[in-house]
Amino acid sequence: MQKEIIIAGFGGQGVLFAGQVLAYAAMDTGKIVTWIPSYGPEMRGGTANCTVVIADEEIGSPLVKHPPLAIALNLPSLDKYEGLLAPGGTLIVNQSMVDRGAKRTDIHVIFVPCNEIAEEIGDKKLLNMVAVGALLTALPELTLKDVEKALEAHLPERHKHLLPKNYEALKRGYETAQKIPA
Repeated sequence: MQKEIIIAGFGGQGVLFAGQVLAYAAMDTGKIVTWIPSYGPEMRGGTANCTVVIADEEIGSPLVKHPPLAIALNLPSLDKYEGLLAPGGTLIVNQSMVDRGAKRTDIHVIFVPCNEIAEEIGDKKLLNMVAVGALLTALPELTLKDVEKALEAHLPERHKHLLPKNYEALKRGYETAQKIPA
């Protein structure tokens, strides 16, 4: 088994942290992982993306060209990565930041209002965990519990008070994505 994931958005949306959490969750369950961040020089407001590869044996190359899974947190990311997704793949799209539907019909696209859900929970910074929760509906190798345990184990001490809201964001993203027909 080898799953490749691209997560993309603006700097400040928690793109890199979302990838780290997935990588930690997979690593903590005994899988082999790679995580490669990439961001523009602007950091906040610029482009950011990361790739995560999860496997049960040695990873030959951490480069991701046509992943089966992707998260697009904004319109430029949807424009860039929709065409790269492998046929039959799943694309999670932050409906809050995108004003168009998908162009491809050979992939499963799940639109989730990540910003709105995060704001309902009480912290707009949680939009990345909403998207990760949605992604887990297409990533059976990891469970909500796996990601919750990774957050608890790897979240810096100064942010531990945010764990309940992170758990809620994951759950709400997962539940919202489950309601989208395949």
